[in-house]
Order: sequence, then structure tokens, then C-alpha cells
Amino acid sequence: MHERLEAIVSGRVQVVMYRDFVQRKASGLSLTGFVRNLRDGTVRVVAEGTRGNLEKLLERLHQGSLLSKVESVVPAWKPATGEFSSFVISYE
Repeated sequence: MHERLEAIVSGRVQVVMYRDFVQRKASGLSLTGFVRNLRDGTVRVVAEGTRGNLEKLLERLHQGSLLSKVESVVPAWKPATGEFSSFVISYE
């Protein structure tokens, strides 16, 4: 059964390859969804897949990329919608 993880990540997470890091980790875990920079300096992650793989991604969100410094990750668990076909970096 698939679930949905929505997370807001704060710290030094923009312009440090964090979105690329998340995209590679999520794709490697067969998750779908997106990662996006927000105007307030945080990063939003929406991922769908199995609970186990989402929990692995959540651990990696706390680690971050080599140049990032994650201060907090605020997760929310929701039912999956099935709206995504892959995991992408969103530029909206």
C-alpha cells in the first residue's frame, strides 16, 4: 500500500545541490513526487510510495547533501493520490 510524505525542510538547503540530492535518493527508492524550493528559503518535498521507502527518504532528508546544513524537517503523512509518474525537481 502506498502512502504520501509531505515535508518542509529548513536550514541551508537552497543553492547547495539539496534538490538534486533528494531527487536522486527518491528515484533510487522508486518513489514518485517532487522537490521544490520555496520563496522563504525552505524546500518542499512531496513523495509517494511504500511506507518503508518513504521512511528511508525521510532519514536522508535529515542528512542532506554534502554542502547543505539541515536544521529541521517537518513531515506530514497522508494518503497517496497516485498523481505522479516519476520523481522530479519542480521549478514552479
